[in-house]
Amino acid sequence: MYRAHEGRYDAMPYRRTGRSGLRLPAISLGLWHNFGTDRPLERQRAIVRRAFDLGVTHFDLANNYGPPPGAAETAFGRIFHEDLRPYRDEILVSTKAGHLMWPGPYGEWGSRKSLLASLDQSLGRLGLDHVDVFYSHRPDPDTPLEETMGALHTAVQQGKALYAGISNYTAEQTRQAARILRELGTPLLIHQPRYSMLDRRPEEELLGTLDDVGAGSIVYSPLAQGLLTGRYLDGVPADSRAAGSSPFLSTGQITEETVSGLRELNGLARERGQSLAQMALAWVLRGGRVTSALVGASSPEQLADSVAATERLDFTDAELARIDGLLERLPALT
Repeated sequence: MYRAHEGRYDAMPYRRTGRSGLRLPAISLGLWHNFGTDRPLERQRAIVRRAFDLGVTHFDLANNYGPPPGAAETAFGRIFHEDLRPYRDEILVSTKAGHLMWPGPYGEWGSRKSLLASLDQSLGRLGLDHVDVFYSHRPDPDTPLEETMGALHTAVQQGKALYAGISNYTAEQTRQAARILRELGTPLLIHQPRYSMLDRRPEEELLGTLDDVGAGSIVYSPLAQGLLTGRYLDGVPADSRAAGSSPFLSTGQITEETVSGLRELNGLARERGQSLAQMALAWVLRGGRVTSALVGASSPEQLADSVAATERLDFTDAELARIDGLLERLPALT
């Protein structure tokens, strides 16, 4: 029988989410990759256990995570019920809806019909009566924002979610969504954008907007699909994501200039006593504007390495200036 480590709260920083009373761990576990039927359940179980033992109290899912879609929720639901059920009140489970899940006109996007049906399906796969956060995974260009936000409000009113969130919304869409939810009586808790050293677009408007509306932020792909790890310091390994069929990272994006810049960033990370991945995570968490960074993991050891980034989240002005100079020479990952 699994027993959680008694010292699991000793080292992990927890940050208040916007103006809410909810605090998130600085590092959260995302189940986007590595939790499909193509991976052994026992390896998935080991990652989840190690995460919770290290103070990672937040597990982030979506209806379409797998492969196949739905598999990550099913796997996590089994692990939760076999290992984590006694700790339910110490754990945050989030899920999302908006991407294609079933055929026909109601299987994706942001209609009330689609979102609430998807949430019921997610709860069935997870074996839970509620999730802690329910997100609109992407804005729907053909559905009024009032309808999409109204569905999130209904999920909270029904007790099927405790908080409402959005992901991949622009700054203006975020401002409108926050206003609608506030008027309904369900504040916008959090936004989940993509943000890393190689994708700084949230700095332009979104982070300031979140400050204005009082919402938190949890960023995905903080390691730029693995590019900000030691994986590509000598080019593109044959078994890497970039060498495969991933739509998010390709060999064409990894030029000699990019590899040279990554090596320089790695040198600075070593001077700080960190790996490149750890410095990249610390960088997105710098200054406290980002509530939490979502990381994936293919092993318990990789997860522990990511969590170790929280041991040094501070940067000197000289380090930040040096990083900015290096990033100016690297192509953005968009």
